[in-house]
Amino acid sequence: MCFSLVMLLFCLSQAELEGVWAQQQTGDWYSVTSQQYEESTGDDSPANRAQRSSLGHSRISRAVPGGGLTIDTLPDNMTRVVEDSGQYYTWSRFGSEDQRTHELWVDMNDLRHGQVRVHGILSNSHKQAVKVALSFDFPFYGHYLRQITIATGGFIFMGDITHRMLTTTQYIAPLMANFDPSFSKDSTVQYLDNGEVFVVQWERVRLQGKESIGAFTFQAALYKTGSITFNYRDIPLPIDSISSADHPVKAGLSDAFMVTSPSSHSPDTQRRTLFEYHRVEIGTAKITNFSAVEFTALPTCLQHDNCELCLSSNQTTGCSWCHVLQRCSDGMDRHRQEWLDYACLEESKEATCEDYSRGDFDSSISPSITPETMTSLTPSQNGCENDDLKTDSSPRREGWANMGVIAGVTVCLVLILALILVALYINCHPNTASPLYLIQRRKNYWPSFKFHKKGFQPGYTEVEGEGHEKDSIVEAGPC
Repeated sequence: MCFSLVMLLFCLSQAELEGVWAQQQTGDWYSVTSQQYEESTGDDSPANRAQRSSLGHSRISRAVPGGGLTIDTLPDNMTRVVEDSGQYYTWSRFGSEDQRTHELWVDMNDLRHGQVRVHGILSNSHKQAVKVALSFDFPFYGHYLRQITIATGGFIFMGDITHRMLTTTQYIAPLMANFDPSFSKDSTVQYLDNGEVFVVQWERVRLQGKESIGAFTFQAALYKTGSITFNYRDIPLPIDSISSADHPVKAGLSDAFMVTSPSSHSPDTQRRTLFEYHRVEIGTAKITNFSAVEFTALPTCLQHDNCELCLSSNQTTGCSWCHVLQRCSDGMDRHRQEWLDYACLEESKEATCEDYSRGDFDSSISPSITPETMTSLTPSQNGCENDDLKTDSSPRREGWANMGVIAGVTVCLVLILALILVALYINCHPNTASPLYLIQRRKNYWPSFKFHKKGFQPGYTEVEGEGHEKDSIVEAGPC
């Protein structure tokens, strides 16, 4: 037990040290909190701003779990990161002279769009991120999400597992930079959700250390259809001139998948690594006053729910059908771990849709695991940065183990009770045959014992014999 506690403390300390190292390398340490506070409406009165200011500055946020999570791009022997390939999204940029720019801007003061909420924590914090639940399923790279993480740094984190390096991948970033809404009471982070679109607006936010250059106002809109728009209203300086020394500066989309591999420190644990498989980067020179970018989501393999559509659809390419998972994929999505664990790539080479329909498919090519033991895509972090693989005992085995413990305790109690009863019987009936036989000395010297009745607890005092060898003498008080 003590050894386990020591190892756990060592493990946690190692994870914390790696997290601090990652922060020092990137300067990108965000604190993430859950949505647990009273939200204010879009009223921009001084009273509301004072209330938000006191709320934001007095709140203490918790540390972000998962500091030791490794993030990397795909190795050379896998598909490389594809930048803006047109496989997942197509996008267009509109300038100040385009009518589409004004159509895409969502006026947060127009009540017809829905109720606007000014976030008290984000509006008064620096490098803070808060999880928010959506009212609809938003398709992001083909994956339907119901929870996102809004950050003060001008982006939305779309990943399942939060970590200190939120800006690395899995984001929707209209303008990622080192914004500090806590500098001014005029700075707000607000959003609305009307069931059809979710809009986040960073309003009059300023860059930390360069507050005097002016305030930025821009927004990101996530539509139920999967479309995404970036809308820019106030951009006081060229984005190329913003330093990325303390915070990444970029705009675009990114997604990644997570895979597990044996840890180099311990073969019994698994190390989790995020691989960025796609990125769309918007040139910072395209971000100007009264401009907009519109992303249109393209069909993905994940949308096909049967083998025929998966392999024959002309809307998607490179798709394979995995019968054991009943899933269509090209192997490059957030389900990649299961795709590898169930040998779906090998399965797709050996069987066709006709084989599945006739029942000729040999399931032996898939691992001998069942859907009940399927690895979750969002595993919780247990100890350090690694996930321990634990084998659960069956309920029947646990039941037998518990019965054995109970039986052992019962036997011990019965023996103790029997010994107590024998001692009481000898104490109260010293002249009967059985007690005399038990206390009779055979060969060796026994010191004499004198029993005294003290309440309900019999006590004794040892008395040394004098001279030659004597028989033991037992004196008992009345019972």
